[in-house]
Amino acid sequence: MEREVIFKRCLALRCPQCGEGRLFQSYSKLQEECPVCELRYRREPGAMTGAMYLSAVITEILAAMLCAALFLLTDWSVKTGLMVGVPVVAAFALLSYPRTVALWVAIEYWTDLKNGAPWAKPR
Repeated sequence: MEREVIFKRCLALRCPQCGEGRLFQSYSKLQEECPVCELRYRREPGAMTGAMYLSAVITEILAAMLCAALFLLTDWSVKTGLMVGVPVVAAFALLSYPRTVALWVAIEYWTDLKNGAPWAKPR
C-alpha cells in the first residue's frame, strides 16, 4: 500500500487500513479501534504521545511565524500583539488537534506496515 493512500485516508479522518471506518467518536476523541476492520489505533499505553508532540511542534511553528509577522509587519504594541496572537494560536491548536492525531495514526500504521507488524494488513 502506498504511503500517500494511508496519509490521505487519515487526513480524511478515516481508518488508514480500510479507509472506511471513522477515526474519531467525537471531535477529538479517538476511537479505540476501527469499527469496520478492527484495526486498533492505540495498541499500547502512551501511543498518542507522539501526536501530542506533533501538535505542539506544529502549533509552535505557527506561533513563531505569527510573532515574526506581527513584529515585522505591524507597529503594534506587545500588548496588542498578544491580544491578537494568543487567541489565534489557541484557536489553531484546537482546530488542528484532530488532524495531528490522525497524522500520527497514519505515521504509526505506515511504520508498522513497513516493519511487517502482524496487525497491519493493507486493504
